[in-house]
Amino acid sequence: MGTNSTTRGARRRTIIAAGSMAIVGALALAGCSSSDESATGDVGLTFMNQSRGQEAALTQLAQQYTKKTGVKITIDTPGPADYLPKLQAKAQSRSMPDIYSSFDATQMAPFYKAGWAMDLSSQLNAGWSKNFSPAVLKMSTFKEGNNLGVKPGIYSVHWETQTYGFLINPALTGLSLKNPPATTAAFIDALATADGADFSIAASQTPYFIQALASNWLTDAEIEATLNGKSSWNQDGWRNAFQFLVDLKKAGVIANGALPGGQDDNPSVESSFFTKKMGAIFDASPGVSVGLRTNPEFEDYFSTGLPTAPGNAHEPRSPGIPGKGAVINPRGGDHEKALAFVKWLTEPEQQAVFAKVARILPTNPELLAGADIPDQLAGFAAGVKGMQVMSATFTPDVNTAIKAESQRLVLGEATVDDVLATIQAAQDRTS
Repeated sequence: MGTNSTTRGARRRTIIAAGSMAIVGALALAGCSSSDESATGDVGLTFMNQSRGQEAALTQLAQQYTKKTGVKITIDTPGPADYLPKLQAKAQSRSMPDIYSSFDATQMAPFYKAGWAMDLSSQLNAGWSKNFSPAVLKMSTFKEGNNLGVKPGIYSVHWETQTYGFLINPALTGLSLKNPPATTAAFIDALATADGADFSIAASQTPYFIQALASNWLTDAEIEATLNGKSSWNQDGWRNAFQFLVDLKKAGVIANGALPGGQDDNPSVESSFFTKKMGAIFDASPGVSVGLRTNPEFEDYFSTGLPTAPGNAHEPRSPGIPGKGAVINPRGGDHEKALAFVKWLTEPEQQAVFAKVARILPTNPELLAGADIPDQLAGFAAGVKGMQVMSATFTPDVNTAIKAESQRLVLGEATVDDVLATIQAAQDRTS
């Protein structure tokens, strides 16, 4: 099952998690209608884009495609904070775009369940799959019995592989790409001894932060079992992961002693880093694209995966998520033209444009293996090889609970035991 993020992310920005269940109902009603009217007519195609980081590359490619085929492509980029609410409004008014960005699986599931996404399985099986790594295809697949209740199939394709890790400013932390922190303790020590080297993470990113940390002690199968409600959150692996937040707070390295929250929390954290005010942040690989747009003059930083934690049983692994990509509206009158355009976008030549112009980690295996990866993406790229590939993700209630409880934990309003109990209760309600 795809987990194109929350978060990106974004993916990755989990904007309306608390309202997801309400959206499910609203979109389900929309899906029951018999109307299959085209949303955009026959004058061209509209692509509703979530990511400002890829906007320039996507626009460049759309113009190239129009010149090549005569099919007019309109790129509509409302911005990451407004994307999901606007997409929801379009679904409810039955004016959905021909193509729209895929996003966090938890957030996108209601649209898939309401029938606003073409099942691309047969197309991929007919040869299209060669443009994607097997891992990305697996993560994009909703299996029978998936925990989001989506009909089995593949509803999105991706030209980005998304991983998670730290972005670090060497000038503020004294750390470098050649001397990254080997352990979580070394990471904390480096920040604690440096002058002005605070760490920040948006509350919306904490589910993936915790999942990555837990991989020090839990296998992918054990993590997946927890997300599916078949294993308890009250395991040492999860306990140790949340304890790291407490350790960061005790060391005094969390900026302002709190986790930023709200709808624009991750953009705020990224802005603080790319304007050189923050020593290190936890982020997803699309953050590099954001940095290129926020402060293109700032090049002296690097990415690295999570370091090893004390007492670990396994090497820490990044959550793996299909990044930027597209969903095709099967009710659009031009859905065959939309399919052709999306297929063209995922060809290696076009994926290379996304990688070069927007610094996006491609999904094409040859490009990913042979790309001249810059320092800013090197740590994220290294995380692709061992990334977690699972067919489960956080349910909306669990996602919301982790974000809220992480904030309470850092503020000293809850213990790790309190946090685990609350998250388990959220899991029990939705499993």
